Amino acid sequence: MKKSKLVLGLMALMLVLGMLAGCSGNGRDGEAGGGSTDGGGAVKGEITVITQRTDIVDTVFKQYAAEFNKEYPDVKVNFQALSDYEGQITVRMSSDDYGDVLLLPTSIPLEDTPQFFEPLGDLEEMSKQYIGLEERAVDGKAYGIPIAVNFSGVLYNKKVFADAGVTTAPRTPNEFMAALQAIKEKGDAIPLYTNYADSWPLTQWEAVLTTVAGDVDYVNVTQPNTDDNFVPGQPHYELYKVMYDAVAQGLIEKDPTTTNWEASKSDLANGKIGAMVLGSWAIGQVQELAANPDDIAYMPFPTNAKEVIMPLADDYTLGISKHSKNKAAARAWVDWFINESGYPTTEGGGMSPVVGAPLPDTLKQFEGTDIKFELQTPAQPGQEGWVDKIDKDAEIGLWQPDFKKRIIEAAIGNRKESYDDIMKELNDAWVKSRAKVTK
Repeated sequence: MKKSKLVLGLMALMLVLGMLAGCSGNGRDGEAGGGSTDGGGAVKGEITVITQRTDIVDTVFKQYAAEFNKEYPDVKVNFQALSDYEGQITVRMSSDDYGDVLLLPTSIPLEDTPQFFEPLGDLEEMSKQYIGLEERAVDGKAYGIPIAVNFSGVLYNKKVFADAGVTTAPRTPNEFMAALQAIKEKGDAIPLYTNYADSWPLTQWEAVLTTVAGDVDYVNVTQPNTDDNFVPGQPHYELYKVMYDAVAQGLIEKDPTTTNWEASKSDLANGKIGAMVLGSWAIGQVQELAANPDDIAYMPFPTNAKEVIMPLADDYTLGISKHSKNKAAARAWVDWFINESGYPTTEGGGMSPVVGAPLPDTLKQFEGTDIKFELQTPAQPGQEGWVDKIDKDAEIGLWQPDFKKRIIEAAIGNRKESYDDIMKELNDAWVKSRAKVTK
């Protein structure tokens, strides 16, 4: 089933997911099944699973392995956690040694996916079983299954906002900036935390582009067909202007170079931070650190769009190394992890990609509001991967932290360039590369 404008609202989402045909079981009918068996069909062998979850690799993941071994006693599962997943895994992928099961890095161009990963099955057939496969599908084959389907916005501490006199979640950029200013004047918390030093959290801002645009067509349909990607009034310009203005007005941490991701979660939970731009995957991580979990809430990114859309999108997708020596065991782990571990809606903080799975409580909280949850419209036929290709050729890094760090540095005054200077440079690069990619 094609996912063009799949969901028109929360109730529609529930209806569509409940009605889609297909099995929601283990689905071990994919193509990645070349590992060892004992001759009787039992899966056996040793696999290495590489994860980005440094916080739970020695606790929750070991519990997962114990549960997995009840079903697959002859498979030994080893874990490796990378603190800078994108940076470290791409270095490892220059060799054949990058584990058996791993998250598909977003920095790998879509068309290069088959060079590194094993196909999991036919896209059309697997789409009866999972949603969100399109983001890592090539030539009709699925290469990764989402570990969760997340929504994107702003994670915030309601008590911090309320103590500053802000009792309703701000909806527009002006309202958001006024709320941050009120928190600053109260003086007890950092209004907006960037996590500049860890770099990767800055990429979370890109995920809210659909909210700023107010249009599910923008990212994959409009964006690759326009030369006005970073000009005033357009979504990218308006999105990162919020970041620039917050920094320029002193509404972030005093010294961004000393930020700490793990500490920031605790500080947000305990009222030392007001808000952070993060995917829904972070909700549970922060709530479990809070004395009062109900203080931790989620809101759409501020937008001037007529419709407020919180985009549904894949978290990382889970796949199998093309060089794995135990592909059957690796596939068993992938299927079990997605279908039976419970990760997508607990530690993953989103909704399950399994067709027909129940919605998590974090999504139900918006029931009855005018906020819409929608998947982005896929690229038009023949334009698949254009955004990635333009981005790579232009060296912009839509999903990399580099130009976000430039924006912060410029707003602080550490760079002799203005916000408009940065945007013009990015747009010029976009225009040049778009002409090459789309010719």
